[in-house]
Amino acid sequence: MRNSEPGEGHSERAFAVPAGVQPAVNRRSLAVMLGGLSLLGPLSIDAYLPAFADIQRDFQASTADLQLTLTGYLLAFACMSLMHGPLSDAFGRRRVILTALLAFALAALGCALSPSVGWLTFFRVVQGMSAGVGTVVGRAIIRDCFEGAAATRLLALVSMIFSLSPALAPVFGGWVVTLFTWRAIFLTLFAYAVAMLALCLRSLPETLPRHARRPFGLGIMAQHYVTVFGNRRFRLVALAIAFGFAGLFVYVASVPVFLGRELGLPPTDYAMMFAPIVAGIVLGSLAAERLAGRVAAGRLILAGFSIQLLSGIVNVAFHAVHAATVPGSVLPLGFYAFGMSLATPGLLLIGLDQFPQMRGLAASCQAFAMVLLAGLVTQLAPAFGGRALTLGLVQGVLCIAAFAAWLVTTRLTDPSPGDPE
Repeated sequence: MRNSEPGEGHSERAFAVPAGVQPAVNRRSLAVMLGGLSLLGPLSIDAYLPAFADIQRDFQASTADLQLTLTGYLLAFACMSLMHGPLSDAFGRRRVILTALLAFALAALGCALSPSVGWLTFFRVVQGMSAGVGTVVGRAIIRDCFEGAAATRLLALVSMIFSLSPALAPVFGGWVVTLFTWRAIFLTLFAYAVAMLALCLRSLPETLPRHARRPFGLGIMAQHYVTVFGNRRFRLVALAIAFGFAGLFVYVASVPVFLGRELGLPPTDYAMMFAPIVAGIVLGSLAAERLAGRVAAGRLILAGFSIQLLSGIVNVAFHAVHAATVPGSVLPLGFYAFGMSLATPGLLLIGLDQFPQMRGLAASCQAFAMVLLAGLVTQLAPAFGGRALTLGLVQGVLCIAAFAAWLVTTRLTDPSPGDPE
């Protein structure tokens, strides 16, 4: 990290330290703040899934209309994820985050007050455009301030908070829609965004000094995208992350049908499925944090994929001979989540380090790949019918694809970071 220039402010100077030196702000406090920002995206997706039936009934809308509120959000999220990083590289991390938080809060309030499904879809698109800022810019902030094992540990903590959302948000949404109405879900998101905005206004430093910023322009940005996606190692690492996450997200996208039809659980019992996932995410992320610097990143990634593959084999084998049941249908998901959380921090860091001068843009491209694949899985999820064996097979295929991408990466010779291949 470069030294800050005069006039950047006290909080920035606390972070603007030479590479490899710990910043003055507590690492875990930064992890909580960035983790809270990263929750905006998945919370906006998962919390309202249990409310689909209520929204459809209130607006007398078709299933296709409701699906558009999710698809529009994901497409906006994916496309705007390509912009958050370059904007933060040009104008600073803090300014982009604060602007996006304000937009998200207003969009959440708009969703809560929407008089029709058309307006709901519009405000969902605005939410999608702003929700990815925490994930994208947060990763760039970490890499601005930390290197090596320290960066891996912080990414593990933030990834743990981020990955908890697909597990906890549907449980929250199920209880809210049971006790109140679906509009209360979006009012809660509004309150959360306002709280995060207040916290970031007070505590979030600027980690990219002015002299390190890059010019912003559509032509320049297009050239940079060609450079990033032209790097074979980056592409493969981004695919490994995206396929691995999609293997878990396929269950999240199918949660109402899988739990209701296959396991016979009401929305208030969603925790029966997500408790193992939460445990796996927490333990996997903590293991990645503790082992960073002690075990080589490549070995942690290999161990994570091995656990994911083994859990997939057990999952498919079980449902090939048994009907879906608790806990047999949900325990393998916990082990899959453990392996994913163990491997992801190292993969994220490898991808970002391919472009040390364009970390914001590189983080954007990582998020774009992940969200785009998640959106595709969401569109395909109804075809799987929530069937346990089918979901297990799909998860297995996605995991194999992620592992294959990583294996190809390990066979590549190391070009200079940022060089296209």
